[in-house]
Amino acid sequence: MRLGRVAHARSGDKGSSANVAVIANNPDAYAFLKEYLTAEHVSNYFRPLMPASVIRYEVPNLHAFNFVLSGVLAGGGSRSLRIDAQGKTLGQAILQLQLPIPENLLSMEIIET
Repeated sequence: MRLGRVAHARSGDKGSSANVAVIANNPDAYAFLKEYLTAEHVSNYFRPLMPASVIRYEVPNLHAFNFVLSGVLAGGGSRSLRIDAQGKTLGQAILQLQLPIPENLLSMEIIET
């Protein structure tokens, strides 16, 4: 299942690092993502961009997570030669991440259509 079916995202730059916020569509989706959307999973997904580290912060009152991807912007907006030197597309990119979906969650209607 594509992450974008149960959440939306925003992203931006912090120097050479980026933050990616993932906001679950509802409380059930948040509970599912809390288990499956780990810092390790996000780090592996963005491996081609070579983040030095990925830290996940939980924001339960918003049903959200904030991921800080250290060093992922290769110097940041004023120094990087990357097409997206400010990390604005990382939020859209993470929504393509594939996650397993247990059968019991299909009946919980966590998936927005």
